[in-house]
Amino acid sequence: MDRTSRPGWTDHAIWWHVYPLGFTGAPIRDVTSREVDHRLPHLTSWVPHAVELGCSGLLLGPMFDSTSHGYDTVDYLRLDPRLGDDADVDALVAAAKEAGLRLVLDGVFNHVGREHPAFRRVLAEGPSAPEADWFRLTWPGGPEAWAPGVEPEYDTFEGHGGLVSLDHSSPAVEQLVVDVMLHWLGRGVDGWRLDAAYAVPPEFWARVLPRVRESFPQAWFLGEVIHGDYVDIVRRSTIDSLTQYELWKAIWSSLLDVNFHELAWSLTRHEEFTQTFVPQTFVGNHDTTRIATKVGDERLAVLAASILFTVAGIPSVYYGDEYAFAGEKTEGWSGDDQVRPVFPESPAQLRLGGWMYELHQRLVGLRRRHPWLVDAVTTTREVTNDRLVYASRARHGSPGEEIVVELRLTPPAVLVRGARGEELFSYRG
Repeated sequence: MDRTSRPGWTDHAIWWHVYPLGFTGAPIRDVTSREVDHRLPHLTSWVPHAVELGCSGLLLGPMFDSTSHGYDTVDYLRLDPRLGDDADVDALVAAAKEAGLRLVLDGVFNHVGREHPAFRRVLAEGPSAPEADWFRLTWPGGPEAWAPGVEPEYDTFEGHGGLVSLDHSSPAVEQLVVDVMLHWLGRGVDGWRLDAAYAVPPEFWARVLPRVRESFPQAWFLGEVIHGDYVDIVRRSTIDSLTQYELWKAIWSSLLDVNFHELAWSLTRHEEFTQTFVPQTFVGNHDTTRIATKVGDERLAVLAASILFTVAGIPSVYYGDEYAFAGEKTEGWSGDDQVRPVFPESPAQLRLGGWMYELHQRLVGLRRRHPWLVDAVTTTREVTNDRLVYASRARHGSPGEEIVVELRLTPPAVLVRGARGEELFSYRG
């Protein structure tokens, strides 16, 4: 079996996934002030919640200095002033470590914001700017024809003019990413989510990550990959894990369309992936419609969470899903607002959804008691449109390490049994 190595601690990783700018109520549009506003302590105060939920780490959205949503970075080494300053970061790291939580940061290394000082110098100084080789530029009439005020054409991320693509063939860009990763790993974080990794040549990561691992061999690297040949990307890039969008889609689609055959097929694909790497699994994140909204029934959202915690992968719970939050991702400048909400001061102020929270605690507990599920082999035993039975067994170790999961859609129900037939989890909507 051709498997990439990964840090041993990730076998037990269960993430609470948070979008800090939204969580803390920071302004996203029409940001008029660049003064430091200490909002990050609000997130730090929720560390006990992540522990009580049963998670072992925080998977954080973008936190570096940017001009709007966080994915338009202008300084990789500075906390966004809307969140606070270095002392606030240190306090979060300290609180997480004291609670036994790992920390993974969001690295936006495919592109920078148009206001990044390096790109502003290129606009001001033309082809002779020190950072001109950071970007993929086309100068009207050629570099020799440049004159002050002449702006080059530049590659963008998915057509967004405010997001300037980096040139990943540039040694300077490679060094930039290595330096940024080492800086924050040295500050106490444990890994990186590589935003838009699918848009970056895998060979770039294959050059960068070994250099970082030389100093931090236990660092974990998660690539955001929406579509493509997952196995080939992992092998060529040396990234530890990828976002498993195929499984995400099959989960909500099979529940919504009453078609467990789709999920059964996807679980076969999932097992094939797991022979090479352990995917990062989820039923919601900062870029997707809330699972309770997507499937149209909170009871079906319980089935989605049950699948998440009983198949192979490194699972994450997107903040609010543990309370059955609703929210639809739409198009347009404000399209993410519903799925990136502010959280209250404490869990006591979340009066709705407590029943879903308790179910998540039970499912996370089941997962923690069966850590071999991280790379389990899952096989379908029975499948109809509205009923699915599958078994997940340990890839290594005792043959008795197995659970059997039965899902029903009419009415929604879940039953998880152990190898001896004992009930481990049940839900009847």
